[in-house]
Amino acid sequence: MTNGTITRADLIRALAEEIGLSRSDCAAILEEVLDEIAGCLVRGEPVKIYGFASFSVRHKKQRMGRNILTGEEVPILPRRVVKFRPSENLKFKVNQPD
Repeated sequence: MTNGTITRADLIRALAEEIGLSRSDCAAILEEVLDEIAGCLVRGEPVKIYGFASFSVRHKKQRMGRNILTGEEVPILPRRVVKFRPSENLKFKVNQPD
């Protein structure tokens, strides 16, 4: 782990140590899982990982914003954003004292 951030390489290493597969096999598994999650979200399908979290796509409408530097009003275009909602189990684990 570098700078307190967990990277793909950290996840791959942890998987390899935990399940005993090679790092290349673990990298392929991780990539497949992430690709499947991303693919579902691109198609607008919600993803629910029991005991961890759910992900869904939310559609935001166009609205007016303001340029902080100039004060000029500018349109913020409609877009899709990913919504992350942690499970109660994850919330509980995060809030446990060290």
